Amino acid sequence: MPTDAELSAAAETLGVQQEFRDGFGRHHITTPETNAAIIASMGPADKPTPLPPVIVISENDAGAFSDGPFSGGLITVEDGTTLQPGDKLPCGYHQLTTDAGTARLIVTPESACPVGEGRRTGLGVMLYGLRSARNWGCGDFRDLTALIDWAVTSLNANFIALNPLHAIHNRRPYNTSPYLPNSIFYRNFLYLDVEAVPGFNLIKDRVNYAEEAATLRASSAVEYEAVATMKRRALELIFEACPPDESALEWICAEGDLLRLYSTHCALDEHIHAAHPDIWIWPDWPAEYQSPDHPAVQRFAAEHAREILFHGWLQWLIDQQLEGVQRHALAAGMSIGLYHDLALATDRCGADLWAYRDFFIPGCRVGSPPDDFSPTGQDWSFPPPNSQRHRRDGYRLFAQSIRKSLRHGGALRIDHVMRLFRLYWIPPGRNAMEGAYVRDHAEELVRILALESRRAGSVIIGEDLGTVEPGVRETLARFGILSYRLLYFEREGETFKQPAVYPQLALVSTTTHDLPTITGFWTGADIEARLAAGTNSGEAAAAQRANRVNDKQRLLEALFRANLLPAEYEHNAALMPELTGELHCAIMGYLAETPAAFWLVNQEDLTKEPAQQNLPGTTAEYPNWSCKMRFSLEELHTVPEARDCAVMIRNWALQRENAVARL
Repeated sequence: MPTDAELSAAAETLGVQQEFRDGFGRHHITTPETNAAIIASMGPADKPTPLPPVIVISENDAGAFSDGPFSGGLITVEDGTTLQPGDKLPCGYHQLTTDAGTARLIVTPESACPVGEGRRTGLGVMLYGLRSARNWGCGDFRDLTALIDWAVTSLNANFIALNPLHAIHNRRPYNTSPYLPNSIFYRNFLYLDVEAVPGFNLIKDRVNYAEEAATLRASSAVEYEAVATMKRRALELIFEACPPDESALEWICAEGDLLRLYSTHCALDEHIHAAHPDIWIWPDWPAEYQSPDHPAVQRFAAEHAREILFHGWLQWLIDQQLEGVQRHALAAGMSIGLYHDLALATDRCGADLWAYRDFFIPGCRVGSPPDDFSPTGQDWSFPPPNSQRHRRDGYRLFAQSIRKSLRHGGALRIDHVMRLFRLYWIPPGRNAMEGAYVRDHAEELVRILALESRRAGSVIIGEDLGTVEPGVRETLARFGILSYRLLYFEREGETFKQPAVYPQLALVSTTTHDLPTITGFWTGADIEARLAAGTNSGEAAAAQRANRVNDKQRLLEALFRANLLPAEYEHNAALMPELTGELHCAIMGYLAETPAAFWLVNQEDLTKEPAQQNLPGTTAEYPNWSCKMRFSLEELHTVPEARDCAVMIRNWALQRENAVARL
């Protein structure tokens, strides 16, 4: 048996941090038991080879190959031409061949796509929650186009920030989170504007959708299963009446194995569930279908090629419609257009795990150590990536995850960007208090992110909230990646930071989907929601109410110091249970006055909605990921409250632009 010291040394070699601080600043030492469990989960380490499987370098260092350890090798660049070491290497994915073997050579720029001049304003929405007089019970790409037109003229918006559009199972309450997708490579057909699909006119009299769609539109929450069933029925009829044309087939073919495996999983999932209604996830499938390489899966694919093609066709439709939306956004005057979101997680029972199981660590789960929001830590229940396997593959899947999410957009938010540096692993059989941080190859991953960003011409925003170790933000800034700064968290002690001290290379906003809206914060709606859901005790809720009064008072004082509120507001938090229009305007203006490159206005804050989209720690206890917006798209033009809020945002947006012009 190895000694504790030997275990510690072995774990550290594999990237396991032997000490860390949690969200409270408390110091933790990784236990021998945790070290042993993580080492066992990782499996045997790759044996050292004369030539590593992948080499990631800066374009500024490419000349090092002329006299370095790989001199004398042959470099084949992406277009198939060959170069000798010492020739100028373009950025991209190349192959190095030497006497010692071959390696993938990735040459990257020194920064991501530049943010450019000016201070931009954007509107953040959950696409599924858009309401309109014509959609089928869920926001779709035609609604998004209409929202863009309104946001340009009414808000002077430069971008629309979207929830992750990743494919999910569309089943409540467990399979609706856009942050726990079935696949991070492909998108949810729920967002398709079915009436715009070529061939819809051939079948519209056969689907009888009008009455059902009207009922679903009237629902206060998104009815995922019903919307998916109705759209799927219509899309299947279109597929039969108007088969994919040559351009669709070419696109599907060009997607290669990535789409083939995803589509095969979708078809298998439907067949097995139809035959066995109690089977919902692939780990419960018959054993021969649990591996994509099994002959039974290959036989299934041959026998059900048309069903597999249908799922590929759906992705082609999504790609076509989303491309049109981004093109429309730019033509309407937006400088960024669509701002996408790449989830950290992928469902352990989803298509990605089925297709690429060895790219994940079995048994371990990702989570977070104790902090103010979760005193006992958090277990997010999805597996961490297998860094060793990703490097052996030349980071192809990682690059694809970025590339697919960047498609048809001008900006991309990386959820929990600290993942590029380290993740908190919880070993099998242990709780969130017994985990440890495991490091990844951060410099290589950030460089690949920068390369994909440059190629797509899209700005990158790193969601750097939570426990952020020293050096992370500095590295992101070095590569021109925007930080993600929220009003609630930007404090010095209890005092809210003044607008002038916010960084320029950042996105600023009030909140996220997991945190209270401005109205919810001010009225305590989030505290009452947790109490009603059973995630809060009465004693804890009472303490949180008292803390909230203090937080509100600190915010009032900050707004007064920033000359955004008159003196009578400065000491009245306890006497102000409601969010007044003047106070709402001041809070929005507080962030608008920062020098941050991006100012993101959340739709819930624009329309003063109390309910947040997700209540962490709940499933059926709260209507997570299904809240519709307060006003429909048509009402945004007509309801006085909506118009007044829009005028206020537009005025702040114009002031931001004018401030830059004056500089």
